[in-house]
Amino acid sequence: MDFRFDEDQELLQSTVREFLQGEVTPESVRALWETETGRSPELWKQLAEIGLPGLLVPEQHGGMGLCEEEMVLLIEEAGRAALAEPVISTAAVAVPLLGEIGGNLANEWLPKIAAGEAIAAVGHPISPFVEDAHVANLLLLPDNDGALHAVPRDAAEVKVQPANDPSRRIASVEFKANESTRIASGGAAAGLFAASLDRGALACAAGTLGVCDRLISLAAAYASERKQFGKPIGSFQAVKHMLADIKVKLEYARPLVQRAAHSVAHGSAARGVHVSMAKLAACEAATLGAKAALQTHGAIGYTWEQDLHIWMRRAWSLDHAWGRSAFHLGRVREALFAGTLPIGPGTTFSGDA
Repeated sequence: MDFRFDEDQELLQSTVREFLQGEVTPESVRALWETETGRSPELWKQLAEIGLPGLLVPEQHGGMGLCEEEMVLLIEEAGRAALAEPVISTAAVAVPLLGEIGGNLANEWLPKIAAGEAIAAVGHPISPFVEDAHVANLLLLPDNDGALHAVPRDAAEVKVQPANDPSRRIASVEFKANESTRIASGGAAAGLFAASLDRGALACAAGTLGVCDRLISLAAAYASERKQFGKPIGSFQAVKHMLADIKVKLEYARPLVQRAAHSVAHGSAARGVHVSMAKLAACEAATLGAKAALQTHGAIGYTWEQDLHIWMRRAWSLDHAWGRSAFHLGRVREALFAGTLPIGPGTTFSGDA
């Protein structure tokens, strides 16, 4: 299977990267931490102008009508920049969910999201908290019976909960479920939640690629400047090999993310296990990258004034979002022992694997 990207896809990625390099800096990320919401409506509007929230929105609703294969490229850039805006919850999860629901709900909200005029957040039975619920205009939530409900934020009680990552805003949400809010139940709701879980986990994996790459860059830059015995510490084998090992893990995780994006975009029967494999590999690379970057920096890496912890915390928070490692490892293990997961030379990335 060929996962190489064409010129248009690479141009889209480089455009978003250049935009984020100019607009999202460590200083601006820190400044948002001091605000009540931790989010910037002005930046969200700018992101809409370059098409990010509406990437998966069909063209008839004002979006770009692209798919997850392009989406992972852009979310990787969001991770590299430590972008705090609700790209995963709204653009990667809520938009395709609304598209599958269809009807008046999609007709009303998809154009608003594509225009940067609305934010949507999605809850899931796997987590007691809803990310970005505090700024969402529309909440898509499960009830205790597994049904799916569409609830305006004003009609719900949203309580922001503490999080280790100051950029991550999670909340517990209570609402009154009734016939007017219920949009799916039973098997239909279960299918929608399963698809949302895979899209959320895929987006976390993609974002983690960018986070890991930034951690390696920060560590390499510091290792080039910091000297011991008159030489940069990066010249010592113990340091260079440690960072090289993380780079190898990152590049091994990248094709797994691309394959998972292809599986989600094309509705592969192996979508779930491909997503779990991608999230496991990407998050392992990033969490080990955080450890290696901290070790490279030494004691100074623990300080609040250093930028390193911005990406360290992001690596940890993405690892915990949309299914922790134990959950995704269980899905891979179940598929492996069921004999439904072809592995090995000639099968891992084959078209029907």
